[in-house]
Amino acid sequence: MSEIKEGETVSGTVRSLMDYGAFIDLGGVDALLHVGEIAWGRVSNPADVLSLGQQIEARVLKVDHEKGRISLGMKQLQPHPWDLAAEKYRAGERVRGSVTRIVDFGAFVELEPGIEGLIHLSEMSWAKRVRKASDVVKPGDTVEVVILAVGAGDRRISLGLKQALGDPWVEVRQKFAVGSVIEGPVTSVTKFGAFVQLAEGIEGMIHVSDLSAEKRIDHPGDVLKPGQPTRAQVLEIDTERRRIRLGIKQMAPSGLDEYIAEHKPGDAVTGRIVEVSGANARVELGEGVYAACKMPEKISSGESPNSGHKPDLSSLSSMLKERWKTGKAESGASRQDVSVGQIRSFRIARLDPAAKKIELEMTS
Repeated sequence: MSEIKEGETVSGTVRSLMDYGAFIDLGGVDALLHVGEIAWGRVSNPADVLSLGQQIEARVLKVDHEKGRISLGMKQLQPHPWDLAAEKYRAGERVRGSVTRIVDFGAFVELEPGIEGLIHLSEMSWAKRVRKASDVVKPGDTVEVVILAVGAGDRRISLGLKQALGDPWVEVRQKFAVGSVIEGPVTSVTKFGAFVQLAEGIEGMIHVSDLSAEKRIDHPGDVLKPGQPTRAQVLEIDTERRRIRLGIKQMAPSGLDEYIAEHKPGDAVTGRIVEVSGANARVELGEGVYAACKMPEKISSGESPNSGHKPDLSSLSSMLKERWKTGKAESGASRQDVSVGQIRSFRIARLDPAAKKIELEMTS
């Protein structure tokens, strides 16, 4: 032992194998080669790497003269894998590895012996919030991941599992256009609405107020249950916040739907002006049927809803019904005096069944 110095390289013979390491005969004295010092990669059992009688070279890590112990290391004679990690692994690249262990905050993946990266819980799935890594991966699983960041200095690599699968939200506007009807199972129900799966990694939410047009729904669970197939209309898409708003009541035919189905651009129609705001007016074409009209510049806005003028709604309603039947506008109305309550003639400029919108042009 007095001849053996820390840091030098020695030769020896494997004398015995244990679960925790191997004893090496250095020629009259035994030294311990711990399982963690055999290779830079993870070694589960020394017998997987070494055999009895095998000649090896190792570095002397520590000499304890008082206790008569010598500690050896084989991996120290090999270059450390992290020395080239920054050149070999770059952010954005796809790599494959084996899951080595599961922890509370994610899973470690061995990319090569001695190099492990971490998949954080937040980087495991687009579809749902992962609470346990074991719900997604298991030790021994081979996975394909995307490198998110490399920290060679602190020997850390951040990995993403969901990025390797592709972001399903990239093409969501093309696949689920506003106004289209989707079908999917209810994934969960809350007090304010229900979530419906549109595709893998994509869910839409039906607010309780968008469940029924016929009656008030107090709780979505009174109408929908988890797993129930459901058809709904896409009302709004917010890709930045990854939210899709759905509605069931919007699919029920309404007076507006019937009106749009029965008319076409260019049709002459009669309606009552119910609101004037600058150069824009809101026109009632029928019960529950409203349209937008941008007035020509030569027509002034006249009285506004807040001007203090309150038309006789009962007489106007009767008048409007009569005008809808005859198709004739209010006689003697001046183009220079557009105000709330007037019956006017219009031409349909645009119909949008998906967005349920009607745009008009004033003709008189």
